[in-house]
Amino acid sequence: MIVPAVLSFSHALVRQAVGEGGIAVDATAGNGHDTLFLAECVGSAGKVYAFDIQQEALCRTKQRLSERGIADRVSLFHAGHHEMDRYLPDETRGKLQAVMFNLGYLPHGDPAIITRPETTLPALETSTVWLAPGGVLSVVLYTGHPGGQEEAEHVLQWAQSLSPKAFQVMHYQLLNRKQAPSLVLVEKRKTAA
Repeated sequence: MIVPAVLSFSHALVRQAVGEGGIAVDATAGNGHDTLFLAECVGSAGKVYAFDIQQEALCRTKQRLSERGIADRVSLFHAGHHEMDRYLPDETRGKLQAVMFNLGYLPHGDPAIITRPETTLPALETSTVWLAPGGVLSVVLYTGHPGGQEEAEHVLQWAQSLSPKAFQVMHYQLLNRKQAPSLVLVEKRKTAA
């Protein structure tokens, strides 16, 4: 049996929902890996909106996109994910094919600056409203840092509370590795079940 790493599994699932000309959000730009992935998925006719509270993260993301020559597909916002509804164009409401979150802290950055339930949960709720039918919300949870376990528990409680008539929810986790990252994937149903 081949068990895919959480991040590669997240990308494989999101890739099924995002097509050429699509619209997507990277809610936690970080080092730009998910932003780049989404920009490649949407192609030259699509658009990606990426958010981060750290200017350092946005600079890294912009550099990564520029090196690939696709920075024009992405709008970067120096803002928290809980503010995305203030920045996303109104015409994208209900049309996002994917919203991706990698919670925790910026790798190779200040580990004291972390995502927190009080901003993450409103951002997740906003994401469900802005998703298109058939769109997916991907949340990678990290528990190996202070505050990570608490945030993961809040996210899992939130995900379990979503209506099964409106959403399908999956939790992917390695059971034999302590503090391994896990994935919550939420798919907005195309029609109510």
